[in-house]
Amino acid sequence: MSGGMTVEQRWQAFFRYGPFTLLGIAVLMAVLSADLIGMTGGEKYAAAALVAVACALQLWWDRTAPGLAPRTPAGQVYYLLRTLTAFALCWVNPFFSIYAIMGYFDVGELLPKRLFRVGLLCTAVTMAGSQSGSGMPPASPANWAAFGALFVLHFSLALLFGNISAREAERTERQTETISELERANTRLEEALAENAALQAQLLLQAREAGVADERRRLAAEIHDTLAQGLTGIIAQLQAHTSTADPVRARDHLDRAAALARHSLGEARRSVHNLVPAALEHDDLPGALKKTAAGWAERTGVRAEFTVTGTVEPLHDEVGATLLRIAEEALANAARHADAARAGVTLSYMGDEITLDIRDDGRGFDPAALPPHSGRGGFGLGGMRARAERIAGTVEVESEPGLGTAVSARVPLVRRA
Repeated sequence: MSGGMTVEQRWQAFFRYGPFTLLGIAVLMAVLSADLIGMTGGEKYAAAALVAVACALQLWWDRTAPGLAPRTPAGQVYYLLRTLTAFALCWVNPFFSIYAIMGYFDVGELLPKRLFRVGLLCTAVTMAGSQSGSGMPPASPANWAAFGALFVLHFSLALLFGNISAREAERTERQTETISELERANTRLEEALAENAALQAQLLLQAREAGVADERRRLAAEIHDTLAQGLTGIIAQLQAHTSTADPVRARDHLDRAAALARHSLGEARRSVHNLVPAALEHDDLPGALKKTAAGWAERTGVRAEFTVTGTVEPLHDEVGATLLRIAEEALANAARHADAARAGVTLSYMGDEITLDIRDDGRGFDPAALPPHSGRGGFGLGGMRARAERIAGTVEVESEPGLGTAVSARVPLVRRA
């Protein structure tokens, strides 16, 4: 046998060739001891016939066994016939017990559990009879006593080693089942990993697309809040310049238009680079809002008041930029549509939240009558809400025709690190 064979392969080889080997050794010992034990001519012919039967039985089983599962009816028939043949051979010559001992080795492979002890019992009878001193049947009480003692010894040892073998077989079976289950689990894990890799690639693609879309919305809102509002202010100042005959006031309008152009250009560059608004570079949010309200009042001629309540705290840049842009958009809307005489901006620090309220006494409108935001022609209320939602905030609008408008933005108070 090859040194690379497994334990199971070695046992299979033993079950196939072992009976022939043991039978050959038993025949040799029987031939050598025939005259010693006084075998008659009839016993010799019977032994030869039984040896031929044992060989034919083994050849039949070697052709049949490879296609059968363990512990089939065919295996039980084979074990029974071999045991009877071995018993008969031991009857004529006790040295054939060398062949009969095979019944101890493959009883677990051939017989079901309910017949396991029966098979061991039959083999133990054969072995004890052949070793009791006078062959089968025992010739004297002393031989019967020896037979009984040998039978108990054989049966006890067979049960002991049989149980050990059965437990080993069960453990091997459990190990095989465990290995099979681990292989199936590994297969499922590989499939899950492949599926997760595909999902991860899909999620990365979606995240990339969402990031691109969000950046486009941010740039569109920033351009609206900088270039669009700046151009609107420039146009207003140029129209005022052409409608006045006073050279001093005309020059003043041109200076304001130029200042608005420079400011809008700077804000556009900041928007592209995702920087904080220029108003927040040197001032905190209250200071920037105060200057924004004052500049708006100077450009529009509408009185604007700014108020701060609560304890002022340093804010995260994104929070400050969001509230400043909302205030600029709300004031720009008031200038374009409200025809107001007075406006007010209130910034309130309230623990974990901060609110910004912009009110005017203009003509007002019906919020429910506004068409849904289409993404064209400006951002307005939709843009303000989108800005607030980006940092987990909200924007609410209260207005009625003839009663002015109030815009209220509420966002988390995130402090600067």
